[in-house]
Amino acid sequence: MADDIAFTLPEALRAQKHMRDALGLGEERFPVPAFINMVSDEIDQLRNTGKTDGEIAALVEEASGHALTETDIARYYTPAEDRHSNEH
Repeated sequence: MADDIAFTLPEALRAQKHMRDALGLGEERFPVPAFINMVSDEIDQLRNTGKTDGEIAALVEEASGHALTETDIARYYTPAEDRHSNEH
């Protein structure tokens, strides 16, 4: 049953890449607002461990090479009540 299936991040990314390849589409790119929205759960958890938005931005830069600021994190962060509206 589909409700019993859960994808890991690598599985989800592989499936998405496979579908995009089948469509002849290039790699998907996310503007900063969409990216921060996507990782807002992790931002919450990092904040709960005491990390500042500046430290979180540094983690993103370390992993991706893209420089963000704490202002970017604060501006585009999506509160929990506004996330995952289509998930059950």
